[in-house]
Amino acid sequence: MTTFAPIPVADKQQLLAKLCEQLDDAIFILDANLRYLWVNASYEIMIGYREAFMLGRPLGIYAAEFLSEEEKAILADIISHLDSSGFYENHFSMPNRYGQILECHMTYRKICIAQTVYYVGMVRDVSSAIKDQRQVAHLLNYDQLTGLPNRKVFLSQTSDLLLDSYQEVVIVRFNIDRYRSLASLLGPDGINLLIQDFVTRVKALKLDNLHCFSHFGGDDFAFLFECHDANMTRHQLDSLMQMCERPFTLGENAATEANIYCRISVGVSYFPENDDTLIGLLTKAEKALHYVKQQGGDDICWYDTAIDEATDGSLQLESELRAATTEGQFVPYYQPKFELATGIITGFEALVRWQHPTRGLLKPVHFINAILTHKLSFELFSQMAIQIAKQLSAWQQQGFCQHICINADAAEFSHPDFFEMVSKLFIQHNISAHQLHIEVTESSLIQRHANVKKQLDLLKELGVFLALDDFGTGYASLSYLQEYPFDFIKIDKSFITNIETDRTQHAIVKAILDLAVALDMQVIAEGIETEEQRDVLLAMDCQYGQGYWFGKPVTADVATKMLIQQDATK
Repeated sequence: MTTFAPIPVADKQQLLAKLCEQLDDAIFILDANLRYLWVNASYEIMIGYREAFMLGRPLGIYAAEFLSEEEKAILADIISHLDSSGFYENHFSMPNRYGQILECHMTYRKICIAQTVYYVGMVRDVSSAIKDQRQVAHLLNYDQLTGLPNRKVFLSQTSDLLLDSYQEVVIVRFNIDRYRSLASLLGPDGINLLIQDFVTRVKALKLDNLHCFSHFGGDDFAFLFECHDANMTRHQLDSLMQMCERPFTLGENAATEANIYCRISVGVSYFPENDDTLIGLLTKAEKALHYVKQQGGDDICWYDTAIDEATDGSLQLESELRAATTEGQFVPYYQPKFELATGIITGFEALVRWQHPTRGLLKPVHFINAILTHKLSFELFSQMAIQIAKQLSAWQQQGFCQHICINADAAEFSHPDFFEMVSKLFIQHNISAHQLHIEVTESSLIQRHANVKKQLDLLKELGVFLALDDFGTGYASLSYLQEYPFDFIKIDKSFITNIETDRTQHAIVKAILDLAVALDMQVIAEGIETEEQRDVLLAMDCQYGQGYWFGKPVTADVATKMLIQQDATK
């Protein structure tokens, strides 16, 4: 059996001494007056002085009279804790001989041996860990592209300011207009350069009373101001808008070297006028920002309760419109189109009406912009097209061959299901494609040129007749006639109102009629309201027309009665 033999005392002391000398952590021993008695190699390397230099010197190397007030306070704190508890621990920054600042974790212990007091210090360099922590904190609190405080920091600073401030606190939210288009044009590197340049310019303004300039990401920014009067901020924001009048040049490495303009939309709210809570102020600033965007951008809006009313009304209208699309509340009204020479009804133009459950029958002026804003155009078009196809089928069974024309815009053409939906109508309702006419506005051709061209060609192949609406009111009508397969040209009513007396209008209409003959297209004159207008157009060999003189838009039942009456008089 092996016997256990403890380490001799002398050997133990020698082992512990060797361990302390070779330990990676820095160790030193001080006397009762905090003067160095011994240091290990790690401490020599850390502080930059040899043991022989430090022996007998006070902690901190220099005499107390040469220490800074902060260093004196630290020493006093150490002595106080060691005297009371015999232990001291803390994190602090320590300069070494070479001017480097080390982040250290230090512990002191008071040890008494044979009534002699010693202080043993252990120092661990945690600079790399502290650096990592700071980098993580920076990643969590600052935008990496611009170096600006992020939303989290902005909210924290705003919250603190609202608690402590006796002044007015202003929150400004702003976005770069057309940001997605700019990002698509410039590419990832280009848009990053633009954002960085934008931030640099904003910083250069050195706005007065600015407490925080924050980047929430992308094109999303915020200001936090504190001042005696919120109106003092108006001049600062005017400077910001003026800055955006100057173009940005991104340089030869960007996707484009063209001058870029960063127009911005700005929303403002302030404490205590608009709200006294962080969430309330931020929400109201963002409502003001959204309101500016709805109005086209490139402007500043200070929050007002009227914005809430407009927003609430918009939300209500959107909800009602969505219900209308699912419940079939949109109905077509039919305005007849006539052959001018005979007065025979050749077809109808379908005009949308909203049979609102509480407000009654509404014309497009009351809801069409909201339809576009809330991207419900395709739903509205589909609902109208189905009802029109059903009506054409019903008339066909009664022996009527008149066509119905429906209006389509870019929003409908761009929908991926547009062509499939239209083509199915002819099969499902057993009608001919030539019975459906589709009118296209010039604005549709401007907005989505390539996609519209493809859709029109497909419709033409089906046999659908196409008409260019409001001809002459755009900028490139002649090129459209050359590029697109139109069957009809509709002369806008603005050229008809004074055609009896206005030589210019007369000449324009005559030129359009001659052009149509040359292009083998037919012409429909809109807005005929008097017999005299009809007679002038007829004398100019215009074949077809529509307007209040012939008939206003009517329900399907009334339109059917008109056809029955016309058939009876043959």
